[in-house]
Amino acid sequence: MIDCEDRPAHTRLKVAAASRTGIELRRISPAIGVEVSGIDLRQPMSEEQARELRQALVAHKVLVFREQNITPAQHVAFARRFGELELHPVFPHHPDHAELVLLGGNSKIPGTENVYHTDVSWRETPSMASVLRCVECPEVGGDTVWINMEQAYEQLPETRKQQIAGLYAVHDILPSFGARMTPAQQAQARGKYPPVVHPVVRTHPESGQKILYVNETFVTHFANFSSNFDSFRSANEIHAQQQDLMNYLLRQPAILEYQMRLHWEPNTIAMWDNRSTQHYAIQDYFPAVRRMHRATVVGDKPF
Repeated sequence: MIDCEDRPAHTRLKVAAASRTGIELRRISPAIGVEVSGIDLRQPMSEEQARELRQALVAHKVLVFREQNITPAQHVAFARRFGELELHPVFPHHPDHAELVLLGGNSKIPGTENVYHTDVSWRETPSMASVLRCVECPEVGGDTVWINMEQAYEQLPETRKQQIAGLYAVHDILPSFGARMTPAQQAQARGKYPPVVHPVVRTHPESGQKILYVNETFVTHFANFSSNFDSFRSANEIHAQQQDLMNYLLRQPAILEYQMRLHWEPNTIAMWDNRSTQHYAIQDYFPAVRRMHRATVVGDKPF
């Protein structure tokens, strides 16, 4: 990876001396995200390019590629270099490539992704990464915000870290997607995707860093809150303190210092590490149209 010496000091990146690919990274914010140049995603990637991008993804959490006029087939091929691709059970799919989900509303129905979340945390094995391509977007508005949840955990007070150590949370598909389903579909989804339990603080399987892993879209409650505390006088007190703690944790992604913000243009691609980030698609453009294609890489069970 190559970094330009004539950039301001705060935007420079340390470079692997052995790099020969010509990939260049430029930081988007101090907390998270880099813009990637020096690679054409229409072309097959070398092993070295794929390795560098994966290292950059783990380190910087969001990779942004501009002016990448790729086909749906090339989109799928690029994402598949990082692992097996999932099929989403609710979102509509591309007619020729089921691995691509079609996101966005239309001039009559606004998009509904304007909430802080981590993709598919309701799965037993949530996704590793997502690759999102802008097909159509308004000239103004429709930005996406990503949040560094590793930093969110790191900057918690030590008392909070101690309080959430060993806690688990329940993640559920139905509170978010149930409104799109008939009662019969809800029953089917409940059978196929029952609520799952993940640690409130997960460990990144590649970096070893700790990550705050609760989000307001899919997390419903703690799984073992009362077993961690033995000083409550009543069930009402347990419930109130559980809600207070959960609300405190769910407020952390809104801290601006943990964020980056991306203004979309057609053929912009963003790839992010779902294990260590949350994101929020700003809904400030309706009734203008914003259409996106997303491929999602299968991950691993949080620990």
